[in-house]
Amino acid sequence: MRRYAIVAVFVAVLLAVAGCQGGAGSSTPAPKSTPELQQVLASGKKTVVFFLNPEGGPCRQQNEILKKLYEDRSGNFNVAFVSAMKQEDEKAFYDYGIRSLPSLVLVDSKGMISNHFPPGIQSYETVAQALDTAK
Repeated sequence: MRRYAIVAVFVAVLLAVAGCQGGAGSSTPAPKSTPELQQVLASGKKTVVFFLNPEGGPCRQQNEILKKLYEDRSGNFNVAFVSAMKQEDEKAFYDYGIRSLPSLVLVDSKGMISNHFPPGIQSYETVAQALDTAK
């Protein structure tokens, strides 16, 4: 019986620590690692940060999806481009934890990271839904 009590306390402590580490519902300020990120994030609009290789096929396909979404939404959000081909953008890849391309990160209007999408091409619907749910 005592063993179960010890395990229960241990689990409770782990859950409390996990909650303090930024679980669901927590926000992290978006790093402004490049001049473009500094400028675009200062606008106060929701922003999709697009990490890309402009020469890659999947990145070009993701770009077309974002262009269509931007046009359909009358530009009510921003897109910030962070290129793997620009040395000055390198720090942003580290700051956002990007290891694969294409990758998208949604920053809300308050400058907080709202959604870190999994690497790969995100559909029009997926990005639209994330924009709709972000502050």
